[in-house]
Amino acid sequence: VSGTKRKFTYGNVLEEVETLAGVLREEGITKGDVVLIYMPMIPAAIFAMLAAVRLGAMHAVVFGGFAAASLAQRIEAAKPKVIMTASCAIEGAKGPLDYRPFVEGAIKKSSYKPEKTIIWQRDQKRWDPVVKEEGQRNWQRLVQSAKRRGMKADAVPVKGTDGLYIIYTSGTTGMPGCFSEHAFWQA
Repeated sequence: VSGTKRKFTYGNVLEEVETLAGVLREEGITKGDVVLIYMPMIPAAIFAMLAAVRLGAMHAVVFGGFAAASLAQRIEAAKPKVIMTASCAIEGAKGPLDYRPFVEGAIKKSSYKPEKTIIWQRDQKRWDPVVKEEGQRNWQRLVQSAKRRGMKADAVPVKGTDGLYIIYTSGTTGMPGCFSEHAFWQA
């Protein structure tokens, strides 16, 4: 949709995930924490999922573009330590959809307040300014700094029954379920 293409080797993906996991660890994510991912379908969203898993953290994916009230409900249910998002989505002929009002509005509406918001900056619509005092961080700058320092995170061992991700069903309850390879429980 954005008119750009990129190819990744397995080695490229591993490097991105190891580095992003190191960034998340430095930002306070540990085993058992929840990382909420509110992004368009871009490679960075996959890196975020895999980086959270690498640390033994669970991830909750919320489709980018959900209204602030719906996102706030998911924040309250999942209780994420960090939200990983993008500055915008590309909506074809409609142009960029600014994610900032959705994310900041959701955090304001939610009784639960995530500690950090890590923003993937897209050229089509930037999230400026990034307000560090409100826990906002520039994803690309964090990763660049980590790469310069050679920082990476090893995989954290987890049990097969530990939670892997939180997913919202399309059923009538709207309640999330937490899934692992062997277990299911309601969050």
